Amino acid sequence: MVKYLLKKSYQHKNLKEIKFDDLWNKEGVFTTMWIYGTPPKILFFKSHIDNLLKSLKVFKIYESEIKNKIFKLIDKNIHKKKSYNHLLRIALNKKIISISLRNRIKPKKKFGIKLVNYKRIKPEFKNLKYKKILSYLSNMNTSKEDIALCVKNKIFETGTSNLLFVSNNKIYSPKNKYYKGINFKFYEKKFKIIKKDILLNELNQYDEIILVGSGKGVVSTSYIKDHYWKRRKKTVFNSIYNIFKKEFHKKKYIYN
Repeated sequence: MVKYLLKKSYQHKNLKEIKFDDLWNKEGVFTTMWIYGTPPKILFFKSHIDNLLKSLKVFKIYESEIKNKIFKLIDKNIHKKKSYNHLLRIALNKKIISISLRNRIKPKKKFGIKLVNYKRIKPEFKNLKYKKILSYLSNMNTSKEDIALCVKNKIFETGTSNLLFVSNNKIYSPKNKYYKGINFKFYEKKFKIIKKDILLNELNQYDEIILVGSGKGVVSTSYIKDHYWKRRKKTVFNSIYNIFKKEFHKKKYIYN
């Protein structure tokens, strides 16, 4: 059961509060950010907002004051003296801005993925068409597992994160047909990531499978459920995780 600290919705035109609508499966976009500490910091805040604005333009939701409105709602609902370890979600369609805070679930050290035959609608964007994914995740212990989305012998992403595959200390990711998250783009600048089709029948050639995402942080996959693959190393994971820890403890991500 997801525990919410905050759930609010507002009209675009005047920021009048209305009945909460999470907007799932409607035509629109969202971003999820990790907010933590006192005073609160948001990891990769500027990148999240810039990416959200780009998506709003693609979905024809953007208007000139939308960034200021988002900042105003964050400032209104986030308390500077409160301690956070939550996921802050901003969702928008053409009429509504919704903001919510839910507990961040820390992934267990033994973490697995389950292969499912599904590809997100318009996967290159963080859009709200998530009903199918949410139906899978609602029946899982998400501190221990995530789903991996696969179609026609190719694996693309998980329900919550990007995937990195490691063979002989070289890092690979799928070529296309998935959303490149903010964390993924950050590590692209730190490591050489080779784009190629990741085939299900070739998974055993990879020593490591790593999840990177706003909610998960960096997670080393231990196993694939109902599959022969098992983790053999954690070398690259340790390198990525050390960079993540340094970034996490920087102070420049205070949201305002």
